[in-house]
Amino acid sequence: MGAGAKHRLVFVDRLLATLVHLRHGATHDVLACWFNVDRSTITRAIGEVRPLLAERGCTISPGVRLRTLAEVVDHLGASGTTGIVDGTEIRVRRPAAGRKDRDKFISGKSKQNAVKSMVITDGGGRVLFCSPTRPGSCADITHARQLGLVKLLTEGPAVEILADAGYQGLGAQTGGRVVTPPHRKFKKNAPDWYEEMHERQRKAHSSRRIRVEHGIAHLKNWRALARHLGRREHMSDIVQAVAGLLSHQQTADLTSARQT
Repeated sequence: MGAGAKHRLVFVDRLLATLVHLRHGATHDVLACWFNVDRSTITRAIGEVRPLLAERGCTISPGVRLRTLAEVVDHLGASGTTGIVDGTEIRVRRPAAGRKDRDKFISGKSKQNAVKSMVITDGGGRVLFCSPTRPGSCADITHARQLGLVKLLTEGPAVEILADAGYQGLGAQTGGRVVTPPHRKFKKNAPDWYEEMHERQRKAHSSRRIRVEHGIAHLKNWRALARHLGRREHMSDIVQAVAGLLSHQQTADLTSARQT
């Protein structure tokens, strides 16, 4: 027998408390009342279960999961599937006054304190990967480079990755494997025929890329990713746990639809 206090919650209850906290944003105090335990018991349970969920990876078929960006690239290459990449921001508490890195969490896009994660989906919007978080001031293209996406695409299988204008520049670095919206060749006094062509190409690209926005919207339905008021260092586990849970449900729904 080991020393120390024992859990008053069995594993199933600890898992349920963690899922309710992530999905609906229930506070630890509320969950403690629900399970009739002390608040510290709920805090400890969530702290233990959340990393386990984050390690599961994203489900692409029953029993098969993608855990790393390299595995995602290999899967896209092997299946001939187009991937779609985008960044998403999650609002967080403002760092305490006096911290030297206080400003790095301010997003240049939303002008709010946030962390961001890189999300990759397939052409149907099914989540394949959700990266660890970075401070909100980090640009999308910088985050992709830091994660090693450029190296994986140049040295890995031939795949097509759709991205928005925030990733312009990666196309040239990856031999055209990252496809971004077309550049404007005329900034002023563009001919009418060029405006029509550019608009048509832009809409065609946007209509293919929009699926990643749907995938991100499903992620944000989980209250833990709508706005996080807890510790910022937990966000990587939270976003990866939610991505794994969502992808499992999406794969289950897809498998059920195919069987019917």
